[in-house]
Amino acid sequence: MRNKIVSAAEAAALVRDGDVVATSGFVGIGTPEELLLALEQRFTASQAPRDLTLVFAAGQGDGGERGLNHLGHPGLVRRAIGGHWGLIPKVGKMALADQIEAYNLPQGCISQLYRDIAAGKPGTFSKVGLGTFVDPRLGGGKINACTQEDLVRLMDIDGEEWLFYKAFGIDVALVRGTTADTHGNITMEREALTLDNLAMAMAARNSGGIVIAQVERVAQAGSLNPRQVCIPGTLVDCVVVAQPDNHLQTYGTRYSAAFSSELQVPLDTLAPMPLDERKIIARRCALELPLDGVLNLGIGMPEGVSAVANEERVLDLFTLTAEPGIVGGMPAGGLDFGAGFNVEAVIDQNQQFDFYDGGGLDLACLGMAECDAAGNVNVSRFGPKLAGAGGFINISQNARTVLFAGTFTAGGLKVAAADGQLRIVQEGRSRKFLPQVEQITFAGQRAAQQGQRVLYVTERCVFELSPQGLRLTEVAPGVDIERDIVAHMGFRPLIEQPRLMDAALFRPEPMGLRERLLNMGFEARFRYDATQGLLFLNFQHLSVRTEADVERIRSAVTALCAPLGHKVGAVINYDGFKLDEQVAEAYAQMGMDLEQRFYSSASRYASKPFQRLTLPALLHRDAQLPVYDSLAKATLQATGTAAGEGPDRQAL
Repeated sequence: MRNKIVSAAEAAALVRDGDVVATSGFVGIGTPEELLLALEQRFTASQAPRDLTLVFAAGQGDGGERGLNHLGHPGLVRRAIGGHWGLIPKVGKMALADQIEAYNLPQGCISQLYRDIAAGKPGTFSKVGLGTFVDPRLGGGKINACTQEDLVRLMDIDGEEWLFYKAFGIDVALVRGTTADTHGNITMEREALTLDNLAMAMAARNSGGIVIAQVERVAQAGSLNPRQVCIPGTLVDCVVVAQPDNHLQTYGTRYSAAFSSELQVPLDTLAPMPLDERKIIARRCALELPLDGVLNLGIGMPEGVSAVANEERVLDLFTLTAEPGIVGGMPAGGLDFGAGFNVEAVIDQNQQFDFYDGGGLDLACLGMAECDAAGNVNVSRFGPKLAGAGGFINISQNARTVLFAGTFTAGGLKVAAADGQLRIVQEGRSRKFLPQVEQITFAGQRAAQQGQRVLYVTERCVFELSPQGLRLTEVAPGVDIERDIVAHMGFRPLIEQPRLMDAALFRPEPMGLRERLLNMGFEARFRYDATQGLLFLNFQHLSVRTEADVERIRSAVTALCAPLGHKVGAVINYDGFKLDEQVAEAYAQMGMDLEQRFYSSASRYASKPFQRLTLPALLHRDAQLPVYDSLAKATLQATGTAAGEGPDRQAL
């Protein structure tokens, strides 16, 4: 086999006019800076290559000069198909000026499309994007007027709506690794992520194209551990050894052994966040963290949730993930976003999105730039600013619970928190709750129809998505609803006896989150929602060991339901529930008694498949007893709105 090591200029010379060029990277992680710079230098010197089609899944840039910004020259790019645009303003400027054809498609769908191109499939089928600006009925992901070709098609399959993302050939794949041998085998031991490098290389190879890899060092052929080879040399046409300044681990960090999982770092040395609006929002979101759950935290405001979780010492109670492929540990932020500290696994980006799209996330916390009365959220486009959706659509559309986190207003907002109360010192100049968002990145109506649980968390209040639109459910102590909330909205939300936000959110000391999550007060497990007519019983990680425990439950339910004078639907969370065999019969009898006296229906849910399978036997119930996988589905069933399902009248 020939020696595949070439110079950056020699590699750039292989790109032809009109080629479809796919580039790897997530912000600065895995971004082939040396190759992109070489392409720019070739173009500025010779005006070649021209009219490229640029394909990228994640944002690959620093918001300034690096990454895909090297390609932001008129004539160099004719068309761009990307997931996140906010970090590549030079290319985005050309798109907004109608100088290039431009598409914004969901990051996960582009990531998965590489795999389907490699497999010779016509495209990718997905429900991701339905009801958003990617839906052909709302623009098909086209960014400007000069973009005419439809890359997304609405299709009906067995009576269900699907989106079809059209495949295309890839002429050049620009990928990145750590070490290459002279035959082109690539390892990634010092990279923070593996991303889509393998799928991209296969897609280019099977399209009749070429694969150019950037690495930081070269090894003798045959010396690499085959278990560490991420891209086989059979897929790689040439290798470029980068200058150190063009092969940073991230745009924020030259190299961290923690990001490459060579070592774990002590997290208790990280300084806590100051008590400001960002921490208040992060704290309120942290109260929703599900024990044993799998979570995704977005960039920006949601990054504070992991900081709060670390300060409160609860990171071990759930699993944090990030869309480019990290599982476990603590995600990094800023220009390090995508990397992680003390992670448990790193998988390919397309496989992470498979997991997300299939409903694997128990909770996602994402940013919120604009929101309207229907619960639609826009994070992708604002007038002359093109941010792009990134993985937002994949994540928000499929997580069981979604928290949208953001300040209530923007631009100059100042607040003060003291003594468990909030004071608005200076209102922001821009409203974020509008009559209608400019672009739909999250479709509120579709989420409501699907029964998805959605909260909109701000520093002064919390809204919840209902079939009728946004409902105000919580208000910060010290905040006046009309003066501080409604007066600064473009619509009036549903307001039905909102409760006060927890005063601990507005105090400087830690709020004891670990104790709250692990040892919920008994009384707090029982809540009647008058607006829905439902009784919610939170038995998560509750242990029922004695008949006295059984009677406590009976008494608590009776105290709530007896004064109502009518039966109610009951929704019971059985995640991590433990029932001692010696009191199982007493528990079953208590459940039947409560059903006869107070319940019109009862539905149970547990997030883990094993527990759903074993729960009926634990409760001494029929094996066919339905146990749902989410609060949303159980609530739909309890209200009698679940399609094709009659009321379930078996109690606890």
